[in-house]
Amino acid sequence: MTGRIIFGIFAGLAGGFATGAGFVAFLTVLGVIPRLTQLTKTMKMIHYYEGAIIAGVVAGTWFGLQETEFFLPQVLLIPIGLADGVFNGMLAAALTEVLNVFPVLSKRIGIQEKIIYLLMALVLGKIAGSLFQWIYFVDM
Repeated sequence: MTGRIIFGIFAGLAGGFATGAGFVAFLTVLGVIPRLTQLTKTMKMIHYYEGAIIAGVVAGTWFGLQETEFFLPQVLLIPIGLADGVFNGMLAAALTEVLNVFPVLSKRIGIQEKIIYLLMALVLGKIAGSLFQWIYFVDM
């Protein structure tokens, strides 16, 4: 083996370990998944959450390393995209709740009584940004 191949293997493994460690730290240290199960009142199903996350990471990694193409009907993409958006939104909401981002931010900018406006501005901004990206940057 040449030095370039060995370095490539080392760099790939190191990057994978660093990313995996960051992901595990995100989920465990911050307690995002247990808090998400508390909010949805599904504490009995925490093992399913964990299994789904592990299966998703393994499948995502495998398909990311392969040249896999899925030929799905466009109608099927709507519920898949919706489920993906709900998952990402709930994960982001759980993270912000764990870190108490909104109460601290509203206190610093002086809108403690009107925190609903802050939340709606963030939600509408996210929706507008996502629509802008899909309309202008995604080729169909």
